[in-house]
Amino acid sequence: MLIIPAIDLKDGACVRLRQGRMDDNTVFSDDPVAMARHWQMQGARRLHLVDLNGAFAGAPVHAEVVTAIHRALPQLPLQIGGGIRDMATIDRYLQAGVQWVILGTSALRQPDLVDAACARHPGRIIVGIDARDGLVASEGWAELSQTSALELAQRFRTAGIAAIIYTDIRRDGMMQGVNVQATAELARQSGLPIIASGGISRIDDIVALRASGEKGIIGAISGRALYEGHLVLAEAQALADQA
Repeated sequence: MLIIPAIDLKDGACVRLRQGRMDDNTVFSDDPVAMARHWQMQGARRLHLVDLNGAFAGAPVHAEVVTAIHRALPQLPLQIGGGIRDMATIDRYLQAGVQWVILGTSALRQPDLVDAACARHPGRIIVGIDARDGLVASEGWAELSQTSALELAQRFRTAGIAAIIYTDIRRDGMMQGVNVQATAELARQSGLPIIASGGISRIDDIVALRASGEKGIIGAISGRALYEGHLVLAEAQALADQA
């Protein structure tokens, strides 16, 4: 299981939101490239980037920042989400050196785009499923659909996606622990690789994810806990690496 530090980009800075609210954020750095370098030095094997402004705007806002991070750290794999709503944007990010593109709102509203992107870029498309009380949210978590997380995951069971990032919005940024039960259940019922997100706040969360016994949980994204020192990346990764 991979421990993946998150860099959420808002107005050019690295921030963390609480439950996805743009007006409830903490700024951790005004230099995203330096922050990415910091996580690489701490042992990160992949970074999770989110263009928060882009998610609300419906188009990339921080593409230049993402490109700058890749240029500074070309050996560090990046996954990027937020505001990616068409094939041209997917193509630009992948051509710029990003390893995986995350489709969230597009996966809900334009599922055929996911199919086409997977056919065009095999193994490089991740679907982001952000749920509140089991229902999928979109448009930067501002809108709640009537589609369940499992229903959306099963839609892409044979599409060839690289993974699903599953986020429990109610836990995101709240330091209350990851929703192990829902994450494990999604992995079990969908049969797809799952990256856990939302609420991972301490080493006990990594222990709990491993203890679930679900081999389909291939990664865990953490933000605030890493930035505030409640979770140490090297320690968490060493635990996740244990057989």
